[in-house]
Amino acid sequence: MPTLRQVIPLASIAARLLSLSLVFAAASCTTPSRPVARVLFTSQDLSGWRQPTGEWKVARAVPLDAADDKKFTLQPGTGVLVNGAKGRTVNLLSECEHGDVEAHIEFCVPKGSNSGVYFQGRYEVQILDSWGVEHPKSGDCGGLYASCSEPKPDWPGRPPSVNASKPPGAWQSFDVIFRAPRFDASGKKIAPAKFVKVVHNGKIIHENVEVPRPTCAAAWLDEKPIGPLMLQGDHGPVAYRNLWLKPVNLE
Repeated sequence: MPTLRQVIPLASIAARLLSLSLVFAAASCTTPSRPVARVLFTSQDLSGWRQPTGEWKVARAVPLDAADDKKFTLQPGTGVLVNGAKGRTVNLLSECEHGDVEAHIEFCVPKGSNSGVYFQGRYEVQILDSWGVEHPKSGDCGGLYASCSEPKPDWPGRPPSVNASKPPGAWQSFDVIFRAPRFDASGKKIAPAKFVKVVHNGKIIHENVEVPRPTCAAAWLDEKPIGPLMLQGDHGPVAYRNLWLKPVNLE
């Protein structure tokens, strides 16, 4: 029987240990002793999100405005995270940071609105009112958005394999398995970030899609083993609820 050293080269072990030490740093979304789901929005307040939080606030519900279906009506209370009455404010970054992760995200947009969820603050799964779009592109809901940075040419992004969008004002969900980029012991990137699986409203829309660099409007253009979740808040009205992350160990 081969020994562990024969099966896994020492350099690989060292790189994995370095990666794990970074993933479970003080700012990690979980601790190594308790790799359980971390709820990012408690439904009560904005605790767990970095300042500045701009006009993000908590509401009980966000039905469409009867006079303008491009807007929400914010009902006082708790349970829903929404980007303010105007529907345009700062992007929201989680205090904790993640590496390989499973995520559940529920969201709602009014007619024509736009947002996005950035894993590690860098790699976007697009949110858009794409109800009724027959041939979705990378900029439609569930798309993995393109890059727009040097060097050229840009990564073109990846459209969802099927348009699973619901009508404006309906609550929708993403369930995502994300693999963080890999780095060797010297800090050199040796494997790109990967969306192992993205499920939109119960339908698989991506599997094993590598993202070679941060996408447009990312918080940072460098790449790291860990980073915060970012909710885009400056492109139009959007609401979120039931946000959680669970660390996983992916090959």
